[in-house]
Amino acid sequence: MLKANINDQSLDYTQEQIDQLDMIYDANAGQYHILKEGKSHRAQLSHNPNNPKAITILLNGTEHTVTIKDAVDQKVDEMGLSIIEDPTAGDIMAPMPGLILEIMVAAGDTVIKGDSLLILEAMKMENVIKAEADGIVKSVSLSKGDTVEKNQLIIEMEADA
Repeated sequence: MLKANINDQSLDYTQEQIDQLDMIYDANAGQYHILKEGKSHRAQLSHNPNNPKAITILLNGTEHTVTIKDAVDQKVDEMGLSIIEDPTAGDIMAPMPGLILEIMVAAGDTVIKGDSLLILEAMKMENVIKAEADGIVKSVSLSKGDTVEKNQLIIEMEADA
């Protein structure tokens, strides 16, 4: 099952539905000719070089923004690990249950966006949790070897002054 967000509307498609599309690429015109339910459609695609799963489609003269989410993307969303659009120096919560393998900061440390804060083992994978924004470590609630539950506080942060 693929999920497509088209102009902020979420749609689900099976591989069978995708395979059943009657679609031909016209190289001379640089567009696709699509037949669906007896209607003819013309579509031009342009890809976002920064996001290979985002496409802009000009369909019959109307522009649509499409973002495709495969099974992996859907699982990441389900686990609460989606990318944060507007990061602020907030507390570091466990994104999933796991085991703390290492904590790389201590209270009073100044961190900048992208600094590694800790390593969390979950689902047999080591996950490096990084700072989402500049800030100062206010306190560290757990230690190496501790287990955590999803959304449990690990590191309390305060905004960089």
